[in-house]
Amino acid sequence: MPAPADAMAQDGQRTRSGRWKMLLLALVCAAPVVASYFSYYVVRPGGGTSLGQLIDPQRPVPTLAATDLNGQPFDLQSLKGQWLLVSVGGAKCDARCESNLYLQRQLRESLGKDKERLDWVWLVTDDERVPDALRPALAQATVVRVPEAELTRWLEPAPGHALAESLYVVDPMAHWMMRFPALDKANASKAKRDISRLLRASASWDQPGRE
Repeated sequence: MPAPADAMAQDGQRTRSGRWKMLLLALVCAAPVVASYFSYYVVRPGGGTSLGQLIDPQRPVPTLAATDLNGQPFDLQSLKGQWLLVSVGGAKCDARCESNLYLQRQLRESLGKDKERLDWVWLVTDDERVPDALRPALAQATVVRVPEAELTRWLEPAPGHALAESLYVVDPMAHWMMRFPALDKANASKAKRDISRLLRASASWDQPGRE
């Protein structure tokens, strides 16, 4: 039977070993994220400037009171595994909202074979009914209701702007990491370039398609 001092020393070694293993596991899990952001922001192929604003530190999605359009609870954590291009707006969907939804769809389609790695998401901030005329265009979108007061715990507009003006990029670990300013046809190509860079830099750690 080991002496008390020896037993305590062995326990200390096991504790330190366990901590190192946990640290190494965390580094392994985080490595693809770090590599993706490093490749995008430091080793930029072709140089150039970004349209998207990096959010630092990234904000993990909190537990929010979200529902689907049928009123059933929706866990935003279920969207992990793919990049998300997110817009925000009321259900009646004004001209800015319609433009954002159109550009989200077009940006996704423009990615070609990589489009299955990006979900486009509309977060509806009120309890109004989504117009029937709009629903067919949302067939490939993920539409979730989240009260705006809840949503501001996670997403934040640019200073002096409303939450619904921007588009938000969420990484496959459900961290909000980039914000695009109001997009139009003139700057949508720059947004596509930013998204394409992110997808190239993260090719090893997201999942195409969603079951």
